[in-house]
Amino acid sequence: MRSDFLVIGSGIAGLSFALKAAKLGSVVLVTKKSRIDTATNLAQGGIAAVLDKGDSAQLHIKDTAAAGAGLCDERVVKLVVDSGPERIEELIDIGVRFVQDTQSSSGLDLGKEGGHSRRRVAHAYDLTGKEIERALLEKTKVTENIRVFENHTAVDLLMLRDSSIDSKVSGGKFCGGAYVLDDQGVVEPYVARVTVLCSGGAGKAYLYTTNPDIATGDGMAMAFRGGAKIANVEFVQFHPTCLYHPKSKNFLISEAVRGEGGLLMDEEGNRFMEKYDARKELATRDTVARAIDKEMKESGANSVFLDISYKNPDFIKKRFPAIYQKCASFGLDITKEPIPVVPAAHYMCGGVVTDTMARSSIDGLLVLGESACTGLHGGNRLASNSLLEAVVFSDRAYHYCKKNWRAIRRRKVGLADPWQAGKAIALNEEILINHNWDLVRRTMWNYVGIVRTERRLQLAQRTIEGIAEEIEQHYREFFVTPNMIELRNIVLVSLMIIRNCLKRKESRGLHYMLDYPGQDEQFTRWLIFRRKKTKKKLWSVQPCAWKKHKRGLV
Repeated sequence: MRSDFLVIGSGIAGLSFALKAAKLGSVVLVTKKSRIDTATNLAQGGIAAVLDKGDSAQLHIKDTAAAGAGLCDERVVKLVVDSGPERIEELIDIGVRFVQDTQSSSGLDLGKEGGHSRRRVAHAYDLTGKEIERALLEKTKVTENIRVFENHTAVDLLMLRDSSIDSKVSGGKFCGGAYVLDDQGVVEPYVARVTVLCSGGAGKAYLYTTNPDIATGDGMAMAFRGGAKIANVEFVQFHPTCLYHPKSKNFLISEAVRGEGGLLMDEEGNRFMEKYDARKELATRDTVARAIDKEMKESGANSVFLDISYKNPDFIKKRFPAIYQKCASFGLDITKEPIPVVPAAHYMCGGVVTDTMARSSIDGLLVLGESACTGLHGGNRLASNSLLEAVVFSDRAYHYCKKNWRAIRRRKVGLADPWQAGKAIALNEEILINHNWDLVRRTMWNYVGIVRTERRLQLAQRTIEGIAEEIEQHYREFFVTPNMIELRNIVLVSLMIIRNCLKRKESRGLHYMLDYPGQDEQFTRWLIFRRKKTKKKLWSVQPCAWKKHKRGLV
């Protein structure tokens, strides 16, 4: 399979880039499940941008920096905020139907979420991600030059040698595509001049998550194995309010519910957020998640409660139709009773380090969306900034390719080596994979969750390293399967998270250590690492090459 662009992932970042890149050359887009199985499709709240006369870029920048706990890149924050209004207009032109408000100076009904000082969240009620995904997919279907392959799983990056490339990171190699497992169980090289990783986050590393099942950290794991720099993966954002119900798997209760007046209460009906932050329910996600975690641990309760039932029922049904209907399907009427909620793993603020044009440290590899670490989020993502980041950097990646298209076209991408299965045999016992899946997720939830200690982290590291050895043995001995590939990736990403947590001996943003409850100025740094070269086969559990890195602090 040959193309000019190989896009791995079909969320807002991948589709936005593919639509524009198709103007330059051929695009092949691969996605593990169906096109609509993405985190974008589950996003409820909206997309933040300065759209109202009462708002300003300075205020949006200030709010983003405050949430980021001193680790945001000032240049990137300004770049993204300044680009926001134009990208919103672009989405509207594509066909995204944001809720209108003719009385507003922006013409849109703007929501307010935790950490924002103004109403600036454009939304489609509580179905914003689904609406954006719908519009992008419809546009993709009628755009020439784009081929979409569903149920295709990227296995690893295709690293090709080029003597003209001087790269200490990738050893003179560039990314020329990826090996992809198709829906028939065959692995083939997909060769491309430009490879774009936008495969989402890694929420499935945790037992409880708001993420879709496909969120297994594939992009970060593949990029790491290829030699790319990774940063800030200790900052895992836990959404404060995931529906707590035995029949609900991962349903998010949008932050917009608190933005519209939802109150957090304990089992006795007492509000508690005022004990933790003056902003109460509108504090940033890290603060609210830790507060809920503490209340639950102290009381022994299985959940806390989010109550918006005092609002007009018609308003609730109109503003939150999906949440109302989902809760109703479980026998909960949110117009009359509070919603039981718990925190759940939600968003990875770290990822593959990129520059302002979405380029990774590997030549030929661009990284977008939740797979990337651009510098926008720092130590904690401000609500509804992620969809904004995706469209801004997708546009910048396209303009980089457009500006350098002549040089990109000259790149010699020859024949790739076929996939070598060696003496591998079929894996007939999925229990070998499924048992480890459960063990990884429970270990990460119990030991590497919202509140951490060095002892728990060390125990988690030993457990995950043992699983890593086992899965690498399976990887060598058996034919690869989607389940095996995902487990291999999530184990690697889990080790990355644990090691960064052990290195950051302080509490900052989303990383809270009981052993080190305060912030330490020497850790006002990004923790960047990459694969350490080793002759041992099991490189994935070897110590990484860590270093401190100061980057454009606000």
